[in-house]
Amino acid sequence: MYSNIPKYILLIILSVGFFFPATAQDSGSFNLARIQYRGGGDWYNDPSALRNLAEFAQQHVPIAINPEYDDVDIGNPDLFNYPFAFLTGHGTITINQAEASNLRTYLQNGGFLYVDDDYGLDEHFRKMIKKVFPNEDLIELPFEHPIYHQVFEFPDGLPKIHEHDGKAPRGFGIILEGRLAVFYTYETNLGDGWTNPEVHKDPAAVREKALQMGTNILIFALTNGR
Repeated sequence: MYSNIPKYILLIILSVGFFFPATAQDSGSFNLARIQYRGGGDWYNDPSALRNLAEFAQQHVPIAINPEYDDVDIGNPDLFNYPFAFLTGHGTITINQAEASNLRTYLQNGGFLYVDDDYGLDEHFRKMIKKVFPNEDLIELPFEHPIYHQVFEFPDGLPKIHEHDGKAPRGFGIILEGRLAVFYTYETNLGDGWTNPEVHKDPAAVREKALQMGTNILIFALTNGR
């Protein structure tokens, strides 16, 4: 089942537990967080998405991931218990300095944030992340970046899941001391492709691509830069 996984990923997976605090794996599996934020944006939309992604990833990679994710406030120190945090929505994000500091410290200390624009999030997320990292810029990742080549190959970058404005999908990141700490996807909407089939009625092939790319992101977050 796992023959398509590069050997170096398998080796990292076998040893990765040594790099996380015990609180991140109390149940013997990696725990995932969905970021809760203020401002009116629907951070809570598509509740089946992250659970389906975790289950799909476990079918293709020998790594224990708890599919029952937790909703964690962006300013809550409990965020440090999760190696992977997911943020999405359609609208406004409001954070104060304490929340920005909490997220910044989390990311500087090995945490990983994946943000998916669910259409309408872009300008609000960019303002938010500038408050978190005023001296860092979101940079577009080249298609050669390892995040596109973890378990599944995406030589042309992100798949297009939903049309939105009809633009090409783009992936951006913030690099901290050589480590990709924030990955932001724009004009693709992977998260909608992870949801239960009846929610957005995406074709099976489209959902498969979304879940495959999501698996790449998840495995990259759990195995790189630790």
